Amino acid sequence: MKVSDIMLTPNLKEAKLRSKKEVLVKTLDYIVKEDLKEIGNGKKYFVKTYGCQMNEHDSENIKAILEEMSFTKTDDMEDADFILLNTCAIRENAHNKVFGFLGRVKNLKQRKPSIISGICGCMAQEEVVVDEIMKKFKWMDIVFGTHNIHNLPNILFNALQKQKLEVEVYSCEGDIIENLPVKRDSNIKAWINIMYGCDKFCTYCIVPYTRGKQRSRHKEYILDEINNLIKDGYKEVTLLGQNVNAYGKDLDSDYRMEDLLEDTAKTGIERVRFVTSHPWDFSDKMIEIIKNNKNVMPSIHLPLQSGSNKVLKLMGRRYTKENYLELYRKLKEAIPYSSITTDIIVGFPGETKEDFEDTLEVVNECKFDGAFTFLFSPREGTPAACMNDDVSLDVKNERLQQLNVLIKKYSKEANLNYQDKIVSVLIEGISKKDDDALYGYTDTMKLVNIKEDKKYIGTIQNVKITNVKTWSMDGIIEGD
Repeated sequence: MKVSDIMLTPNLKEAKLRSKKEVLVKTLDYIVKEDLKEIGNGKKYFVKTYGCQMNEHDSENIKAILEEMSFTKTDDMEDADFILLNTCAIRENAHNKVFGFLGRVKNLKQRKPSIISGICGCMAQEEVVVDEIMKKFKWMDIVFGTHNIHNLPNILFNALQKQKLEVEVYSCEGDIIENLPVKRDSNIKAWINIMYGCDKFCTYCIVPYTRGKQRSRHKEYILDEINNLIKDGYKEVTLLGQNVNAYGKDLDSDYRMEDLLEDTAKTGIERVRFVTSHPWDFSDKMIEIIKNNKNVMPSIHLPLQSGSNKVLKLMGRRYTKENYLELYRKLKEAIPYSSITTDIIVGFPGETKEDFEDTLEVVNECKFDGAFTFLFSPREGTPAACMNDDVSLDVKNERLQQLNVLIKKYSKEANLNYQDKIVSVLIEGISKKDDDALYGYTDTMKLVNIKEDKKYIGTIQNVKITNVKTWSMDGIIEGD
């Protein structure tokens, strides 16, 4: 096999471009050539994943590819021959964690020079990150991005042959690769990509640059994947996308997210979830589909980001506080039992005390079941990074603390509604905090811990809630 000497590095300007170029659906691009199938023979791989569910699912593809190259998995980095970090770029904190972990990898590689190391994912799509790696981390072996996971066998081969850093990152709008293998982390529930990329370009968000333009998978591939999972005994699927509500808008058809959601429900899979939703694209028909299909879970993640119209406009969110509250009320009126969680950014450039109070006002009305809350984190290359970051760190932290007190309060209040109630729980495994307990989730995505026999793992049981905490609940299987 010929070794490539071409180094492909990311380019922020190219990553921002959007054209009318047709998105290609490629079913033959992933191939492990015969001479690459034994590269990992007798070797172990360690993959560490940062970030969202999309990254987790990408890692499932990566693990499957490595195993087709004869690598075997290890959960102990010290025991690995190949160490790969699948990275997230959405917050500065994620960057810092990755570079900190690379220090550990370097120390290990100094003791075991034969170790292959690399990073992939969203950080690898950032021009500034790859520049830093090429200057300060030349000891690494491979860097690849989100668009060319399918080419991992060739990237790895080139790095091994050249014995120096191999960078292959495409800054492009992207196509769809349909024949990637997958090694799922669970045999009970599964992630299903229904689309890739994003065209919203919120001013603070790096994702449109790292993931490419919005491109939806054709429904046939998605439904086939779900039907195969049902045959394999899976109980739950989660439909994934940067903005699932916009599914289908880039396709030459009238088939939209509500249609896919309904068709997914019709497959008979016992549980259907979807993330993440942008309030801008949440249709009344979607609400109707959730309401009318018992296997579509009444658990909705609906990012708010800010309750201030001024800040929302600066963020490029394209909806107002009033729009958001109208949608929230529609959801609660149609599906009173639903749980709604959110994302909120504190301390966005220009956020005043009054703007922050507008956010608190929305939280006090919606009483969210939970929230991911963040300090504003400027991402290089985004419009927000060029704004005057005029909110001091002390003020940001004070506001975040105040917000989190409210979120915690309403999470506990929401959970208290379950006290002594009997709820349906998909039992997923052994609790990470108690080897004698099992854990699972209600239809509304509430974590429940249960002291029961392992035989219940992978089943859906009626559970009586006996104790309520802020972020979880305890229960017993009804009838046992």
